[in-house]
Amino acid sequence: MNIRLIWSVAKSLLLARWRQTMIAAIGVTFGITMFITLLSFMTGLNDLLDGLITNRTPHIRLYNEVQPNENQPIKLFYNSTNSLNFIHSLKPKNSLLRIYNYNAITEFLKNDERVLGFAPKITSQVFYNVGSVDLAGVINGIDVEAENKLFMFSDYVTDGNFMDLKYIPNSIILGKGLAEKMLANIGDVIQLTTGKGEQIKLKVVGFFQSGLMDFDKTQSFVTISSAQKMLGVSNNEITDIQIKLHNILDAPKLAKEYSKIFELNAIDIQTANAQFETGSSVRSLISYAVGITLLVVAGFGIYNILNMMIYEKMDSIAILKATGFSGKDVNTIFILIALSIGIFGGFLGLLGGFSLSYFIDQIPFNTAALPTIKTYPINYNPKFYVIGAVFSVITTYFAGFFPARKASKIDPVIIIRGK
Repeated sequence: MNIRLIWSVAKSLLLARWRQTMIAAIGVTFGITMFITLLSFMTGLNDLLDGLITNRTPHIRLYNEVQPNENQPIKLFYNSTNSLNFIHSLKPKNSLLRIYNYNAITEFLKNDERVLGFAPKITSQVFYNVGSVDLAGVINGIDVEAENKLFMFSDYVTDGNFMDLKYIPNSIILGKGLAEKMLANIGDVIQLTTGKGEQIKLKVVGFFQSGLMDFDKTQSFVTISSAQKMLGVSNNEITDIQIKLHNILDAPKLAKEYSKIFELNAIDIQTANAQFETGSSVRSLISYAVGITLLVVAGFGIYNILNMMIYEKMDSIAILKATGFSGKDVNTIFILIALSIGIFGGFLGLLGGFSLSYFIDQIPFNTAALPTIKTYPINYNPKFYVIGAVFSVITTYFAGFFPARKASKIDPVIIIRGK
């Protein structure tokens, strides 16, 4: 049968009951719109929440942890498979937290194609002196440029210029919560006491705010050279090497590999932040489930409308078959009707989803915990639009498949005889 004729008949049936057709199309449009909007918003929110951790967390952290010595003297005298030694009040081995072979490690990492970059770091416990009160905290000595390149350090410096830390001697960037507790302003000179009892005066050049309140109440940042100077250690002493990889999924495997090669402790981002990854996966799963449910509900609406159309158009179907249309032709007509509704409604849904997402993206979202975020987060991933378009066609096809098969099996003789 001529496809133009089949399409002409399908078009006539669509327009004959245009109200029902519009209702079905609106159902698909609403389902696609909400599907895209929900996924865009939820994944944008996931990226925001995960970014609070992943932006400031290395894929792999190399460090040297103080641990008890496994080779205790008693094993030299009673090292037998038939004996079991119990040791009380075991003390850690006599070693420092510093990474001893720092230069060799960095040279190795520079030549490893799997490594995107690395940033050295030295951390130490200190006391911030506020009058007669000492506030416990942690000072981080960083390579400012490497820290900014790999961990977007500048995005979290809400006041002041992060590069002042490099160019102004004896300067410090305080956590926002810590600065509020100390009543410190930019340009003020604060005093802190190191673990060795040395008192150091530093000039405040900026405030750092990560969005994690406990972190911002204790942390501060200086350059590596300043940290080494105030701690009284050599200029090659480092406590941490923070590594970013090209592929974050390689982190667990490479952490084990580096730990064995360098004889250091290594922890990967998946192990360190497993709860965040789980939460993100669950939120995404809920978003997809709700969105697909909306599309399935819209599909049932199309199914019901096509079913009613078949019952109301029994005479027309009988005439079509009596005038030479085969059951396959009738099946094609109703499949075309369903797909027309799905394609038209899906196209409007894609436009509606983008428009609603863009509208949400313009709504102000101001919170003290996230100073760099000005509007609600939206993820404009093209994948969501492709999934929505494909699913709208698939849903409407199956919604029209069963009514179309029923229409193709109608016997015109029985219908006409009944009339």
